[in-house]
Amino acid sequence: MRVLVLGSGAKDHAIAWWFSQSRLINGLFVAPGNVGTQSIATNLAIDPSDPKQVYEACSTHGIDFVFVGTEAPLFTGVIDYLNERGIDTFGAPSRALKLEGDRNFSRMFTDRHNIPTPTHALFDDEQKLSEYLKRHEGERFVVKSNAIAPSRVMIDSSDYHSLMEFSKNILATSPIILEEHLNGLPITVTLFLDNKGYLALPTSSDYMKAEEGGLPTGGMGSICPVPLQEEVSQALVDTIIEPTLFGLKAERMAYKGVLTISVIITKRGPILVDYHVRFNDPAAQAFVPLIKTDIVDILNAMKHDTLSSITLEASTKSTVALVVASEGYPEKPIIGKDLEPMPASLMLNTFEGAPRYYFGGVQEIEGKLVTTGGRCVTVVGVGYNIMNANKNAYKGVKHVHFEGAWFRKDIGDRFFEN
Repeated sequence: MRVLVLGSGAKDHAIAWWFSQSRLINGLFVAPGNVGTQSIATNLAIDPSDPKQVYEACSTHGIDFVFVGTEAPLFTGVIDYLNERGIDTFGAPSRALKLEGDRNFSRMFTDRHNIPTPTHALFDDEQKLSEYLKRHEGERFVVKSNAIAPSRVMIDSSDYHSLMEFSKNILATSPIILEEHLNGLPITVTLFLDNKGYLALPTSSDYMKAEEGGLPTGGMGSICPVPLQEEVSQALVDTIIEPTLFGLKAERMAYKGVLTISVIITKRGPILVDYHVRFNDPAAQAFVPLIKTDIVDILNAMKHDTLSSITLEASTKSTVALVVASEGYPEKPIIGKDLEPMPASLMLNTFEGAPRYYFGGVQEIEGKLVTTGGRCVTVVGVGYNIMNANKNAYKGVKHVHFEGAWFRKDIGDRFFEN
């Protein structure tokens, strides 16, 4: 199998690395890729969101399978375009995209199938939103764009002016969803789907803010797996996973690909807050190092609708993923900073016990490593438990140096503090 992975982020580097470990591929390409993927695959300088460019690359390089784990190519129709031309793909087709791309539809879907979600309301009018917030002064709400938004951007606040200011920017182009704030543990559930069942990957917990109570980001860290009580795990299956898969079949949206479910474990049980029809970042960087099953074996099972018969082989260890970001991120990241050279063995992720380094906004320009985005490197510590993995992640981050680099200091702490 000759594989093309579409994307350039740390998540895409992690997925490409997973493919690079397979015994069943004889060609690996990434478009457009980054400095991390160029050492394990052939980077292709094409627009991954342009269906014609992707198809031409497949024809030129003899690629017979395209893996789309990131959002942009999904929403420009790459999957359908390639499928119509006989190229196998991994990713959600257009009929399933509204599950992520239209939050109001998603909420109506969950209502129809009795899936627990936060109380919510759709607003497309600034005045009506203002009146509602004034009637509920002092209550804490979450505001999200109704349409797909990069980096899961949202605000979680009880301040009227902050909620209105954030909403005004979105209302210029899209309605907003206003939801109740939920207290609890956020977890990310990642599923491979086929027509007859699913395969669950290790569950993670993501840190989505720049700091505790700070600005929302695309994700600053993750831990995996999450220690959940057996009754909570069963409730996830009974109240969210199984009803979702039933609903997808009943409404003719079932597909072969990945479904990521963002959940908050509350005192009243698991509550779904978002669907994503692709992998999440940094959850993917956290679970990939733990999986021992060949990804191509998984994809072959998906092709033949036998996913539910696979027993996922995963390490008993834990991971802590730590994102190193540029100064000014998430509002106005300062890019173009030189990343100091790292030992080749670390960049190649060749040492079994060493932290893994997955690159995002970093490219090689004129022989130098240069930052090109807000989230630059994800350092993943692996250990015999979360505390040990946390220690290894923070040791590993010392090898990442560029002007203005910053990262959260508390990733994983809540899982082992008294």
